[in-house]
Amino acid sequence: MADVKIYLPDNSEKVFDHEPTVLEVAQSIGDRLAKDTVGAQINDNKEIIDLRTPLAHGTQLKIVTLSQPEGLEVIRHSAAHILAQAVQELWPEIQVTIGPVIANGFFYDFGAKTSFTDEQLELIEKRMQEIVKRAAPIELSVLSKQEAIATFKKLGENYKVEIIEDLDVPEVSIYTQGDWFDLCRGPHVQLTSQVKSLKLLSHAGAYWRGDENKDQLQRIYGTAFSNKKELKEHLRLLEEAKKRDHRKLGKELGLFYLNPLSPGGPFFTPKGTVIYNQLQNYMREKYVEFDYQEVITPQIYDVDLYHQSGHYGNYKENMYFTKIDDRDFSVKPMNCPGHCVLYHMEHKSYRDLPYRIADFGRLHRYERSGVMHGLTRVRSFCQDDAHIFCTTDQMQTEIESFMKLLNEVYSTLGMTDYHIYFSTRPKKRMGSEENWDRAEAALENALKHMGLDFEINEGDGAFYGPKLDIMFVDALKRPWQLGTLQCDFNMPDAFNLNYTGSDNTDHRPVMLHRAILGSLERFIGVYLEHTAGRLPLWLSPVQVKILNLTDAQIPYCEELYQQLKAIGLRVELDQRSEKLGYKIREAQTQRVSYLLVVGEKEMESNTVSIRLKNGKTKLAVARSEFFEKIEKEQESRSLDESWVVE
Repeated sequence: MADVKIYLPDNSEKVFDHEPTVLEVAQSIGDRLAKDTVGAQINDNKEIIDLRTPLAHGTQLKIVTLSQPEGLEVIRHSAAHILAQAVQELWPEIQVTIGPVIANGFFYDFGAKTSFTDEQLELIEKRMQEIVKRAAPIELSVLSKQEAIATFKKLGENYKVEIIEDLDVPEVSIYTQGDWFDLCRGPHVQLTSQVKSLKLLSHAGAYWRGDENKDQLQRIYGTAFSNKKELKEHLRLLEEAKKRDHRKLGKELGLFYLNPLSPGGPFFTPKGTVIYNQLQNYMREKYVEFDYQEVITPQIYDVDLYHQSGHYGNYKENMYFTKIDDRDFSVKPMNCPGHCVLYHMEHKSYRDLPYRIADFGRLHRYERSGVMHGLTRVRSFCQDDAHIFCTTDQMQTEIESFMKLLNEVYSTLGMTDYHIYFSTRPKKRMGSEENWDRAEAALENALKHMGLDFEINEGDGAFYGPKLDIMFVDALKRPWQLGTLQCDFNMPDAFNLNYTGSDNTDHRPVMLHRAILGSLERFIGVYLEHTAGRLPLWLSPVQVKILNLTDAQIPYCEELYQQLKAIGLRVELDQRSEKLGYKIREAQTQRVSYLLVVGEKEMESNTVSIRLKNGKTKLAVARSEFFEKIEKEQESRSLDESWVVE
């Protein structure tokens, strides 16, 4: 065989007389690297391949080790196998199904007749630690499809048999650790002992292949890290996340409720509605500033609209349908088809573009009951949704304007930690290559012109155009996809949208789909957890609460109350005959921005004592000073309190 050359990241090369595995290349570099190798990335592809994979001549190789962030995927994949092995060692009658890696961990679904208990999870985790200590080599073998089916049938692993039967491949890979093995594509670590820090987190029910009409399975969630320090920090963040759970905060703060009478349709209380409306009002102000026009479109459309847009063929399982006068209708799941209809109703010339329209209309999408989650996954919601119809020459300017608007909104909300992902053309796509070239160039040039860092997701664009996804990282280091901008050539074609150009002929506009907050329901859930419910003054349902020490101060407090209301603040007066300490603790639990405590001294000196959200107190502040500062804080939508108390 001719020499096989493998190229490393520093442009050096390794030469072999055969196609080496990833591990062999690592061994040729050094024993330490070989010991830590868990996989590799080749030819600039982000997908991690197994360390046992043979490499072809000319491969560009980046070795992945235990200590690298990319190595976590491999560690967690192997941890899922260790979990499955532990369960079957404890209860051999339980069947295994699938065990994928997910964000921050992994899960495995089991064909068990009864639910797992917390006590059983402790037993399983202890057995997993024993399997890790065995340091069993993890070995890869390949079986023909028929051999694999026969093997798993003999074991009574019916779920595995079904998986293999559905695969359109001649052979499958099997990973063995000790005397236990599993069907898997990999990648996996070298030894079970390389999974050093793991923890089982919870258990839940699940359906086979996500189909509620199929078998009920039992799911176990877990996580794994390359060292104990990272695991400890992750567990700390999980505990903090429980305290910040928006469902818990929503109930404690009296913001919203969920009721089985309307699954996935949250009920917002007056306090919760304040947050909702304040966000909408803020976005409306920005729309005026950035030259958007707000529109209102119907809630129900003839399904022909969704045949025309293509959503019926690709999205109907997520839509709600009804019949009116023997015609099939659907409640709208998105605004874009209706906006195309609106665009088409009036003739447009190049002078009318860009045409920017925003819509706060309610949307309804069917979500399976098992995936709904508080406000972050609902069936009824509203987006800060907008569409921009523009010429291809205007795309870059519009993209830059979108990013400027997004940055202003996120900065106002204190959401400065976000990442931009630029998704390029997928293999399966529509539209001319020329259009794709221009759209991708416009997105890339806009980001570069603004000096914004971004990461390219090669081939991850929508079939109708490239896109930007904005991932906000919250206070608990969790990423949330909120904002997005998508270039669309498909829908203007589907609806035959045109504008008359300067050459007096018809041209097709480009359609930009964009959102900044995304679903307001989801955003409120995310933002509550990010802030732990301590909202900035302008979003707080109750901005000021006045507490009197005795009945003698009631007239003074009532005067304060009326004056604060008159300048547009949301204020409450607590005149109950409860002890002051009790009323203060209750108001702090409600995350009220400012507590004004009024006793005899304050009344006599025409002042107030201010108690801040952090529990600090500022004594004897002149009423005029308080009014001036809080009004300024409200109008500026400041994130900072007007008073700093050391």
